[in-house]
Amino acid sequence: MTSSPPLPPEWPYAPRPAQGPLEHREDVALPGLSGLWRLTALPGLEFPGDPGTALTGAFGRGGVLRAGSLVLRPYRRGGLFRHLNPDCYAGCGRFQRELRIHQALWQAGLPTVEPLGFAHRPKGWGTEGVYLTRFQAGVPWPRVFDRTDLLPQVRALLEALSRWGLHAPDLNATNFLLPPEGPLLALDWDGARWRPGRDLTPLYRSRLTRSLVKLGAPRAVLDQF
Repeated sequence: MTSSPPLPPEWPYAPRPAQGPLEHREDVALPGLSGLWRLTALPGLEFPGDPGTALTGAFGRGGVLRAGSLVLRPYRRGGLFRHLNPDCYAGCGRFQRELRIHQALWQAGLPTVEPLGFAHRPKGWGTEGVYLTRFQAGVPWPRVFDRTDLLPQVRALLEALSRWGLHAPDLNATNFLLPPEGPLLALDWDGARWRPGRDLTPLYRSRLTRSLVKLGAPRAVLDQF
């Protein structure tokens, strides 16, 4: 399923205004990334002249850059396959799908960072890509596991995703960010798919529990999942 289903009844978040139409630009230089890229993004998106800095405090596979108010996340494969083909894809369908889903979540008011677009260019026999979001200062959830008051927010977000029918199979504890103010944010919708009519709550709980155990979450957190 490619388009988002209608919002479920009693949706817990206040919708945001719809983002404007996307524009396409050729031969764009991205901070910290060599060469020129084909950009699909919100109109008027500007890139600072500085080379960008690595987000060293982020969890995950690394390579994420901050450039001014932007975050650039190169697409990287996980698992054993990353050793054979770390960053080359058959086309830009994966990047387009993440942006469509992320925009739907943003406009529905789900606590997440603002999606801005993606860039891609040929590489070898395929395509490499970079995903663009608005920078949000914050602390990754694993660094504040002692904040058990955050658990209701995590459960509410997962329940909302389940009711709407979105399955994000890689959503784990490292993909939650606590800003200085406001609710806990969920990040990274790569690989997410719409699966309405299926009970997704057990899948989310199982994936999150595995992540919590791996990261050494305290028993007070594990017992609530």
